[in-house]
Amino acid sequence: MKERLTFGIIVGTRGFFNPELAREGRRQLLARLAQLGYDTVILPPEATPTGVVEGSEDGKKCAKLFRDHADAIDGVIVSLPNFGDEIGVVTALKESGLTVPVLVQACDDDPTKVDLKHRRDAFCGKLSVCNNLYNYGIPFTNTSLHTYPIESRHFDEDVAYFASVCRVAGGLRRARIGAIGARPAPFQTMRVSERLLQASGITVVPVDLSEIIFAAQRLDDSAREVKEMEERIRAYGRIPAHIPSANILKNAKLSLVISNWVHANELDAYSVQCWSSIQLNWGCATCTIMSMTGEELTPGACEVDIAGAVSMYALALAAGKPAALLDWNNNYGEDRDMCVCTHCGNYPKGFVGGEIEISELDVLGETIGRDKSFGAVKGKVKAGPMTYFRMSTDDLHGKIRAYVGEGEFTDDPFPMAGGIAVCRVPNLQPLMHHLSTSGFEHHTAMVRGLHARAVDEAVTRYLGWDCYHHE
Repeated sequence: MKERLTFGIIVGTRGFFNPELAREGRRQLLARLAQLGYDTVILPPEATPTGVVEGSEDGKKCAKLFRDHADAIDGVIVSLPNFGDEIGVVTALKESGLTVPVLVQACDDDPTKVDLKHRRDAFCGKLSVCNNLYNYGIPFTNTSLHTYPIESRHFDEDVAYFASVCRVAGGLRRARIGAIGARPAPFQTMRVSERLLQASGITVVPVDLSEIIFAAQRLDDSAREVKEMEERIRAYGRIPAHIPSANILKNAKLSLVISNWVHANELDAYSVQCWSSIQLNWGCATCTIMSMTGEELTPGACEVDIAGAVSMYALALAAGKPAALLDWNNNYGEDRDMCVCTHCGNYPKGFVGGEIEISELDVLGETIGRDKSFGAVKGKVKAGPMTYFRMSTDDLHGKIRAYVGEGEFTDDPFPMAGGIAVCRVPNLQPLMHHLSTSGFEHHTAMVRGLHARAVDEAVTRYLGWDCYHHE
């Protein structure tokens, strides 16, 4: 996941308006973005007559610059310190060939300085630029206010939001998602269309579960990498004293193979056949390594839920925090805006927000034997705001659908084992009605913090998915 984003910059100006306003806006914009921690790609001031962009010739120069740096540019910021020139802006964007998000910002006039030397008219110019973007089919993100100064909190907040949109849209467009093993037969809800995913730039990389098991089997118990992974697991969470060391070693060997495969294939997220072939044929759970890589922002989903892995990755991109996969699992008494979300034990530590235990799976442990089920991460999720998101391939209608919304984790008790998240979601019953009648799966992804708006904008405006935003 890219830590530092790079924005292509278009600063517009228009004849009849003072170009010095645009040049000063350019200076302010670059200085502020540098302070906020972003890199920029922008024409040098000597490249155009005004030092900024006006007309088609300037736009073509800007487009070439953007093409030359296309691999680095995560989004484009269009700034209008005066009226701006719509032809220059739309030429730069159209001829660059970029498909990244675009933010359009315009500056305030000072009501005491509206003489010919100082008036900006960017309030009007922004409408002209946006009209052209609309008619050229160039999707863009609008600012929270129609105009405001570059040196304002509104600008800082909008750029932070835009950066989140860029991370989600850009990350998903080139995502590589692993699929370890076949979908378990009882989980038909985990079916997914790789072709629809590929149409959005998401590549699925499969591997047979036998390759993972036999690779783990070939590892020497005393190998340095195996011992290092075993120590990582022991340090990652509290392991009850009754767990045999041989079971921890077995988990370490499997975790090492999965981790190496994920890195060798340059995956952004992955899914695992974890119910119940791996327990029966290898003898431990896969939850530990899914939790550990999730903590490093490479999520792992259960039951070969490829769409779930994509959903987790989208939230990790938006938040820059570990995401988890959960079941919409239980009602909470008669409080119809509360529910309990749970999973066997793949939650990252940062998602739980507190101490974790690594022990046996509960449901499968009782069914196939606890000696085959070590590796589940357990803990009750601490209170705080959260965002939930799920994407799904609708093969019947040939499109990708999703839903997103926000709620909170609460400290309310719930005496059930495993990974437990007691949730409050405003208007939960209409949400459940939408999920039930629209064919969504029982899995959902969640992350700490409020990021629904950015995820919604990224997947609808820039990926073209149908997304229901529950508010």
